[in-house]
Formats: sequence, structure tokens, C-alpha cells
Amino acid sequence: MAKEKLFFIGVKALIEDSQEEILLFNSPGWAQQKVSPHWDMPGGRINIGEDLLTALRREIFEETGIKKYSSPVFFTATISNHITDHKEHNFKVGLAIFVYKLRIPELKQLKISDEHTEFEWVEKKEAAKRLANKYPPEFTNLL
Repeated sequence: MAKEKLFFIGVKALIEDSQEEILLFNSPGWAQQKVSPHWDMPGGRINIGEDLLTALRREIFEETGIKKYSSPVFFTATISNHITDHKEHNFKVGLAIFVYKLRIPELKQLKISDEHTEFEWVEKKEAAKRLANKYPPEFTNLL
């Protein structure tokens, strides 16, 4: 294996409501990959054959049930603080994340997936604090 670091590619949705609060999910973490519980935004890895926006739309719907929102606008790209084990091979893999910002209309119902334990709408400053476990300061300072 080469010495360079390998990465999965992921996409996240920075979802704001009409009060400019950000939607965050609490993730229970994954003991087998030594990832502790943490707050995160909706999103996930890109499947083979998907482009970024197709993956983003799929992840938003799977994790929230939300179908109606503004056109996603590229916000930034970052490298996650979390490193995961590659299941098929015995090495660590980083996560490169493309973040898109979008707004939702007044939300009547939110259906979270079983990947998360709870959700909250929080102000940007609070979101930056909660996301600091998974995301570097170069990302959280932009909020």
C-alpha cells in the first residue's frame, strides 16, 4: 500500500430553517471503528455511480424525510477529524466531505433515520461547538 492517506468521499447538508438555525443530528458513534458519539449534519458517503448532488438528495431524504428545500449551494469542502477502518482491508481511511448549504420551508415533520438518536435546531455558534468533534476549525469557523 502506498504511504499517502486514502479517503472516502462524503457529502453533507448544512440545512438552515427560516430562523437561520442549523439542523444537527446526534450520532451514537461506532465502537468497532472507535468513533465516539458526536453531533453531525445530514449526509453520508457517495455510492458508486452517484454524483455529489444525487448523493446529497438521497441522504437528506433517508435521514430526514425532507423532500422540499432550496437548491443546494456548495459551501465548502473539508477533511473530517474522524478516521475509520476500511472493512475489506486492514488500514485506516479518512473522509473528505463536500458540504452544501440549503434552506427548508417551514417544517411540519421530521423523520430521522435509525442512524441517529436525536436532532436539534441550533444557532450557528452552538453548531460550531457541537460539530468540533468531527470537523476541523477551518470548517467550524465558517459557520
